[in-house]
Amino acid sequence: MLALGFFAPRFAAETAPTVFIALAVLTVVFGVGVVVVGRRRSSPAETVEAVQTTVETVGTTSVRERLAKARATMSGAIATALTRSSITDETWDDLEESLLRADLGVATTTRVLQPLRGLVASKKITEPSQLVATLKDEMRGQLDKGPRKLNFDDSLQAPNIWLVVGVNGAGKTTTIGKLGAQQRKLGRSVLMAAGDTFRAAAGDQLQTWAQRSGSDFVRGAQGGDPSSVIFDGVARATAKKIDLVLADTAGRLQNNSNLMEELAKVRRVADKGEGKVTEVLLVIDATTGQNGLTQAVQFSEATQVTGVVLTKLDGSSKGGIVFAIESELGIPIKLVGLGETIDDLVEFDADEFVDALFV
Repeated sequence: MLALGFFAPRFAAETAPTVFIALAVLTVVFGVGVVVVGRRRSSPAETVEAVQTTVETVGTTSVRERLAKARATMSGAIATALTRSSITDETWDDLEESLLRADLGVATTTRVLQPLRGLVASKKITEPSQLVATLKDEMRGQLDKGPRKLNFDDSLQAPNIWLVVGVNGAGKTTTIGKLGAQQRKLGRSVLMAAGDTFRAAAGDQLQTWAQRSGSDFVRGAQGGDPSSVIFDGVARATAKKIDLVLADTAGRLQNNSNLMEELAKVRRVADKGEGKVTEVLLVIDATTGQNGLTQAVQFSEATQVTGVVLTKLDGSSKGGIVFAIESELGIPIKLVGLGETIDDLVEFDADEFVDALFV
């Protein structure tokens, strides 16, 4: 207004075109000033912080959304239990059904509900609504509280070796590809060894992952000895001072030899070289439910499994296999697959997982 007051008397006697030019100049000057002030108020640090906040929010929402099927399996029966005016036999039936349908298994379900029955019997819990918080606490208690970080020995003057085992179709090769890409982003050099020599497609797929991530790659003849591929991979990694060997293994053999015997041999050969096996990851397809528990037992006996990668968790209603594996076998879930992209293979967070199973 001050600017207009200044210019108005001066140009009052001028012709209309002159007035229009003056007003146009003022508009441009005012617009530039707004842009400059706006830029000064939005510092780079504030912009980065805003972006980070957005990413974190999207990530948190994504995990919850992608466990929708597992949550839906539990929430229906739990909601029914909570609509009752008191805790009855039907309440326990509803809760038991919800946990079994989520594939916790009979043993784990019993361990989870038994303390709750005791609290109800002693009148420490009297309302159905009180059961939910206690149920969540008991489910958290069934999960291992130990470290879930992948084992990598920085002091080792030789390659770390991560063996990846599991049945065909569980997602072993894809998991190795994602792991390799993630480790490369951390600045580590990687070699991928295609030890599943009985499936040509597995070698081709792993080679593609290696090329994309800038990793070294070793493969053998189709149908050849898987152990020799791992041995050659470790030898090459040692010679080139590569930090990490990611070794794929067979999930099914085409000949008469026993799969578990072959995997045990792979483990022995890997331990004999210059490198050191610091991680044995068992990949389990979450959609297989309790069959995954049987797989975990067999593979652990043959290869001394140190951690589980649970894939396809976003497409399964059987997320309860997490509890069965950890509580019955004592093997930590280290990574979970929640989608197809590299970033969808994430470190397992027990508290976040349990929270995501409830409405």
